[in-house]
Amino acid sequence: MAALPSLSLQYFAKTFLTHTSSFRMLHRLTCSFSTSSSSSSSLEFDISFAPSKHKPKLESKTTEADPIPDDDDAPGGAGQLFIPWIVRGEDGNLKLQAHPPASLLQAVADSEIGPKKKKKKKKQKAEKSTSEPKHSKAARRFYNENFRDSGMRLSKVLAAAGVASRRSSEELIFEGTVTVNGSVCNTPQTRVDPAKDVIYVNGNRLPKKQPPKVYFALNKPKGYICSAGEKESKSVISLFDDYLKNWGKRNPGVPKPRLFTVGRLDVATTGLIIVTNDGDFAQRLSHPSSNLSKEYIATIDGAVHKRHLIAISEGTTIEGLHCVPDVVELLPHQPDAPRARLRIVVHDGRKHEVRELLKNAGLEVSFNNIHSLKRVRVGGFKLPSDLGIGKHIELKPTDLKALG
Repeated sequence: MAALPSLSLQYFAKTFLTHTSSFRMLHRLTCSFSTSSSSSSSLEFDISFAPSKHKPKLESKTTEADPIPDDDDAPGGAGQLFIPWIVRGEDGNLKLQAHPPASLLQAVADSEIGPKKKKKKKKQKAEKSTSEPKHSKAARRFYNENFRDSGMRLSKVLAAAGVASRRSSEELIFEGTVTVNGSVCNTPQTRVDPAKDVIYVNGNRLPKKQPPKVYFALNKPKGYICSAGEKESKSVISLFDDYLKNWGKRNPGVPKPRLFTVGRLDVATTGLIIVTNDGDFAQRLSHPSSNLSKEYIATIDGAVHKRHLIAISEGTTIEGLHCVPDVVELLPHQPDAPRARLRIVVHDGRKHEVRELLKNAGLEVSFNNIHSLKRVRVGGFKLPSDLGIGKHIELKPTDLKALG
């Protein structure tokens, strides 16, 4: 006999008796079973599902059934419903009996033990899933993000605290000038928690608090370099000196953020550039996979003809990559702007891409105009028209969403 579902015998009988009130009105049923294909004899049982004035008679033509108690003698008093069991005996003949067969009781007992073993297997499977994977790089990354101890790379913590750039922080670590909990650490990948670990750089303790993430849009002037180096006298970051000097008054006890630009504009290009201290955000924006469009306005010396526009739209090769602009448009002439202006939208972000496109078409950017080449848009964020040259504004969450 096949194993039954995990239900105890008492529950099965109780459930059956609870729902048999509607069966008490049924008449007697006669069941006929053939003992074998070669024999014409059969068994007939007269089964009653409800008590009656006359006690049910159980008849068998070929064999005697086991003694079955009357309804009045059954446990629970008169009117108790009786459930007969029709089984095949050792002699191969069918018979009725008052108790369930031993094989059924054994099957029920085995099914009750089964789920406990399954739960144990599930628990072991869960323990295995939290063990550190050793093969796939994606699996190791998933493990580090979900199961490994929390913390950040030491080089990233130093850069976020304003010690130096990520690359310079790694050099400091390799030189042995960084200690973690009293021991020299030479591995930039070491994961640390500034709030728990004691970190020293050149004898100076790193603050426990990390500076908050800040985001700015700057209208870059001409002649400034997009570099955070302290030796650069006209660095874009120097335009934030006043902001950083007043940082302590606005944020007492919080270390200053180390600002850097997202991408670069050459020294002669003006316009929109994003400044932040969030390295992950900067990486997402500057990575080619972001596919962010960037819009420029170029002021041209000389006349612009149709052939020039066709040549620009066909693109040019820069560092082995063929770059094609998304949009090339000659803007309408303005009385206060005697020179021709072109609107060019690119997404590759290659070095000097717009200048190379113009040069390949036989055009030159005007050097007599303060906005000879100006970036006015990155992604969905446009440079505010009222933002003065050299000024910056702090970006709102909606602005960051527009940037992508």
